[in-house]
Amino acid sequence: MKPLVSCFLVVLATCALSKSAERRPKITGIDHVEFLTTAPQETDHLFVTVLGLSAADPLESEQTQRYTVGTQWIGFRPAPDAKVNNRMDHVAFSTEDCQALRSYLSGKGIKADAIEQLKDGSHRFMVKDPDGHIIEFRQQEKPASPAAAKGDPVSRRMIHAGFIVRDRTAEDHFYLDILGFRPYWHGGMQPDRTDWVSLQVPDGSDWLEYMLSAPASPDLRVSGVLNHLSLGVRDMKQAQAKLESHGWPPHGVNEQPKIGKDGKWQLNLYDPDLTRVELMEFKPVEKPCCSEFQAPHPEEP
Repeated sequence: MKPLVSCFLVVLATCALSKSAERRPKITGIDHVEFLTTAPQETDHLFVTVLGLSAADPLESEQTQRYTVGTQWIGFRPAPDAKVNNRMDHVAFSTEDCQALRSYLSGKGIKADAIEQLKDGSHRFMVKDPDGHIIEFRQQEKPASPAAAKGDPVSRRMIHAGFIVRDRTAEDHFYLDILGFRPYWHGGMQPDRTDWVSLQVPDGSDWLEYMLSAPASPDLRVSGVLNHLSLGVRDMKQAQAKLESHGWPPHGVNEQPKIGKDGKWQLNLYDPDLTRVELMEFKPVEKPCCSEFQAPHPEEP
C-alpha cells in the first residue's frame, strides 16, 4: 500500500473512533433505585403487602431485598450505620451500551468504575455526580419484559426519583450538558421560587428530580422526604382503594391524596426508615404552577 493511501486510511479510522467516542449511547429510563434499611421486615410489609409488589432475588452485592415494578425494581441493603441520615444508596439508569457510555463519559473527564457483570447477565458501572450521588448505568442482557406480578400491585412503573441537590450549576452541567437530560418541569412552594427541578432522561420519559430546599444538615425525616422514589398510577382514587384493601393506612398515619404544585394527584407513603414513596398520577389534572411542562408525560405500561 502506498504511504499516502495508508496515512489517509489511518486518519479516517481515527476520525471514526473519535466520532464513536463522542456519541452518547441512549439512556432510556430509570432502571432501579436502591436504599438502606434498618428494618427489613417492615420494609417487606410495605412493598409486598401494602404496595403489592413482587419480591425478587437480590442482584447486586450486599443487596438483601428487591421488589419489581414492571421492568424496574427497588432494592435495599442493610444500613451500615443506623445514625446516618441519608438512606438513599444509588439511582440507576438504563443504557443501551455500558461500554460505549463509559468511554463517552471518560472522554468528558468523568471518572467511572470498572464495568461488572451481574448474576442475571446484565452489565453495570458506577460514577459519582458533582454532588456526590452514586449513579449507576445498567445494560440489560436482553430487552426487559415486565416481571409477572405475584400480588396486586398498586403501580407497574416507577416514573421518577429525587435527591437533595446543593450545586445546581454543577449538576446541570453533568445531567444536561454531558448526559443530555432535558427539562420537564420546575416549581416551588411559591410561584417565584424554585424548590424542585425535573429533568427527563434523554431517550425516555422517566425523570430525575432535584430537591433544592434542603437545610444544611437535614435530619432523617427531612432527608427521607427529599431523597425519594415515585410510582406512577393512572387513577389515584383507584390506587387508594387498592392500598386500603391491602391494609393501609396503618394506625396513626394521616396522609391523604392531594394535588401537587405540578397539577398532579399524589399520595405519600413512608418506609420504616422514613424514606418517601410517592404515588403520582401520570398526567396533571390542573394547570401547574411556576412553569409549563416541556416534555411528554410518562404513560402507564
